Formats: sequence, structure tokens, C-alpha cells
Amino acid sequence: MSMPTMPWRPPPGAATGVGSMPGTDPAEAAAQIVDLLPDFPHLVELPARGPGADMIGRTAGLLVDLPVDLQPSGWRLTDRPGLDARRARGYLGHDLDELEAHLQGHTGPLKVQATGPWTLAAALQLPRGEPVLRDISARRDVIASLTEGLRNHVADLRRRLPSVDLVVQLDEPSLPAVLAGGIPTSSGVSTVAAVPQTKAEDVLRALVESLEVPVVVHCCAAAPPVDLLRRCGVVGVSIDLTLIGPAV
Repeated sequence: MSMPTMPWRPPPGAATGVGSMPGTDPAEAAAQIVDLLPDFPHLVELPARGPGADMIGRTAGLLVDLPVDLQPSGWRLTDRPGLDARRARGYLGHDLDELEAHLQGHTGPLKVQATGPWTLAAALQLPRGEPVLRDISARRDVIASLTEGLRNHVADLRRRLPSVDLVVQLDEPSLPAVLAGGIPTSSGVSTVAAVPQTKAEDVLRALVESLEVPVVVHCCAAAPPVDLLRRCGVVGVSIDLTLIGPAV
């Protein structure tokens, strides 16, 4: 499937959710979403279930050939898959099963969300505890693995719900800090060097193009790089208006 030749638009007046919801019951969450947001439902995240249901853990569970586990300091790349990664995949599978059951016959848009490449590289740790963002080779591997994992995720959703119009949301709350050199190292006494805007843009554009579905980027930071995101081929940019000043 290729990207639409005309700009994608949501149904007039439709609303959807950003991602996370309170609660721990995926069946109840799916029922509520279909009831409250019938024109533009989304696959919810229920982080109250614990590790693996959080934003980083869920996306880490999508990575291909890059095992992860959870340490006290956060999610970390490892040599072999651990219990935490299996739990994350289990949560996602359960959520997909419930959504599939509640969306039979749905023919409109459906949104799914995952952590974007730069926020994931800033949050994931190398085996020695430093952010993946600090190691160019590891960063490249994580971005490639995420791209393949998201493509697999989209393919799985198409098999489950072939009549829906998929939209992918990439969550990039840490992107401004990545661009500004504000991601701390493991010691906390220094920060990782800033990623050039051109590099950040190139990576996001390549990922957006590879998914072959409409992509929205959500950035809930106080200074989202809206112009950069608009150049990446996304169909929309989602921001937190309560944090935005008059200059944006």
C-alpha cells in the first residue's frame, strides 16, 4: 500500500484519544473506546498494569532481534529476551485481541501509537547503562529494529481488521531534549550531545515513509519542533496546547 496521493483527513468532527487510559482491564477499555469514540477509536495503553504496559516497555516489545529487559534504572538492551519483554508482548497481544473483538465491522479509521525513534533511543539503555542515544551504532540498530517492528505491527493489524484505515501515532515527548542536548548520561553529571535537526528529520521521514500508512507525531513537550515534524511527511502534529506559548 502506498501513501495516499491526497492529504489524509479524519472524519469531520471525529475525536480520538492520545493513548493511555486509567485502569487495568483491556476488555473494559476496548468497550469504552468503541462506545465513546466510535468514529475514530484507538488502541489504548493501560500503564497501571505495570512494567510492559508503559509507553517505553510496549514499544520495546515490538523491537525485532533486539532483546530488552527492565532494570531499576529503566529498560535496557540485553543478550536474550527476558520475562519483562515477554510480558510486554503479552499485554499488547491481549489488547489487540480485545480491540479486534470489539471492532468487528468497523470501516473507519483506527489509530495505534508507539514511542518514536528519538524518544525510544533516549529512554532505552545500553547494557552498561548509558542511553542508546549516546552510541551512534546502537542508535542505528534500534531505529532499524523499531522500523521493522512497526511494519510487522501494521501488518498484524491489517490481518486482524482488514476493513479499517490505519493511522500510526509516534510519541516523541523527548524530541526537543534530544535536539537541545538535554538527555542526561547515566551519571547525571553530563548530557548526550545534541542530535542535529537534519539527522532527526531524516530518521523520522524514513520511518514515516516505510510504514505506508498515515502517520501523526505527538509531542507533549513545552517546545515541540512543529516545523521539523511537518517536513517529515506526517499527516498531523499533535501537541499539548496547555504548554504552548504564543510564539508557537
